[in-house]
Amino acid sequence: MAATMHDVSRLAGVSVKTVSNVVNDYPYVREETRRRVLDAIATLGYTPNPTARSLRSGRSNVIALMIPDLRNAYFAELADCVMRVAAGHGLSVLIEQFGADRERELEVLRRPRSQLVDGVLYSVLALDQDDVDIVAGITVPVVLLGERIFNGPRDHVTMRNGEGARAATEHLLGLGRRRVVALGAHPGEEIGSAALRLAGYREALAAAGVPADDELVVPVGSWHRRDGADAMRGLLARGVDFDGVVAFNDVLALGALRVLQEAGLRVPEDVAVIGFDDIDETQYSMPALSTIDPGREEIARTAVELLVRRIEGGPAPFTPEEVFVPYRLIPRESTGTAAG
Repeated sequence: MAATMHDVSRLAGVSVKTVSNVVNDYPYVREETRRRVLDAIATLGYTPNPTARSLRSGRSNVIALMIPDLRNAYFAELADCVMRVAAGHGLSVLIEQFGADRERELEVLRRPRSQLVDGVLYSVLALDQDDVDIVAGITVPVVLLGERIFNGPRDHVTMRNGEGARAATEHLLGLGRRRVVALGAHPGEEIGSAALRLAGYREALAAAGVPADDELVVPVGSWHRRDGADAMRGLLARGVDFDGVVAFNDVLALGALRVLQEAGLRVPEDVAVIGFDDIDETQYSMPALSTIDPGREEIARTAVELLVRRIEGGPAPFTPEEVFVPYRLIPRESTGTAAG
């Protein structure tokens, strides 16, 4: 049978309450007593019951990470970052994915097990500014991620989408490219990653005095490799003239890169390509993909630390924080400017 707290108390010669104080790291325990209890725990191989500890403390030491799609490498790598940061705070992470469907997203938000965690990191996709009441109604601390709700009722940590896309476009313009494709637009979108990155692309063209050409703005349904490949095949089939591609994420760029090479176009000699997200795969593609590092590690660290602060602060009122992390341009072989 597994050792119990009563077994530890008998071996250490202390009360069960004292064992509980040691297990829960209560500060006011004499060092000699603490040592005896810890020695007894080690001798018996006692493991505290996490469910019982949760009931006593009112906390589960679990947070939820709600994201659109783990097939998207950015979100998979973000989840890894979040789990590593959370572990440093003694927290486990429950991952929920909801796809691109509004009703599914709402279902995940309302799911009972989502209310059993201490807090939620929520990467909003289908909701928007009109849904702030839904977000405000979540009964546990929440930190928002993504680009759908700004200056809302909860803390918000996100990347500099527009600035990053502008830097990517300026990078290609600085190399003398003048027919630059914007790959990944979502027609009709007014707020969100695609809209912000398209705005950054257009700002760079305007600042450089390069005329905008709607023929070079290429829409896609989703941001996966197949979408990038299909969009590039369509662009080539239409005979559109271009010498650069700013892809709105890395996997779109990787799909497009494959099709360019199949068509006999040289990268970067004929077409320079840059992505966005700095997923791990970009370092190992042929050629290695230039990209924008949006600060994923910093997003994870800041979001988890904010969430921990709100959990520990309890129901006390606070002013929500809006945090934009810095980005970084990473030139590699696909634009012919690999850093040495």
